[in-house]
Amino acid sequence: MSAPEQKAEHQMVLPLRWRAAQGQKDFFVSDANAEAVTFLDGWSTWPVPAALLIGPAGSGKSHLAAIFARRSNARLWDDADRISNEEALFHAWNAAMDERRPLLMTARSMPADWNLTLADLKSRLAATPRVQIRSPDDALLEAVFLKQWRDRGVEAPADVTRYVLSRIERSFEGIARTVEALDKAAMSQQRPLSIPLAREVFIDLDLEER
Repeated sequence: MSAPEQKAEHQMVLPLRWRAAQGQKDFFVSDANAEAVTFLDGWSTWPVPAALLIGPAGSGKSHLAAIFARRSNARLWDDADRISNEEALFHAWNAAMDERRPLLMTARSMPADWNLTLADLKSRLAATPRVQIRSPDDALLEAVFLKQWRDRGVEAPADVTRYVLSRIERSFEGIARTVEALDKAAMSQQRPLSIPLAREVFIDLDLEER
């Protein structure tokens, strides 16, 4: 094991509040999200100044949306599929048309699955261009896993990363749940992130035999 890996393996996970890094340099582009990146880069060609960015939980859509907002002075509406005030979103869409200021909405599903009751909002969303972040490829899975640890102030060792990613559900939510479980165990036991710790957590989660 190299010296940097040894140092990272013994880095303690500290019980500090953490905040996800939202800078452009922190966003990893892969085949799973490249189409979304290109779509947002070409926002000036959208047929209307509003768009939907759709992707599963933990896919980085809020991160990408924040980058887009800084670059284009766009308004953001996160979790539009969980809207409780349909009229507010309807007026936000109309304001984007009047002001010609982009409105980017993020969601986990297509508008047809939102159970909307406001007909005017349904028609506007039907006319809104959209792009999806696809299921993660290997490169993006690793990048998301490492970023979630860096957001917590920890550099995940390479051997731990390989061990974990070979055993967990291949999804953004799977990574989020696993990192949360490992982080909780490391903090409660005051132990470093390591394969032995991961093995114990995976036994509890019934993942060790994968």
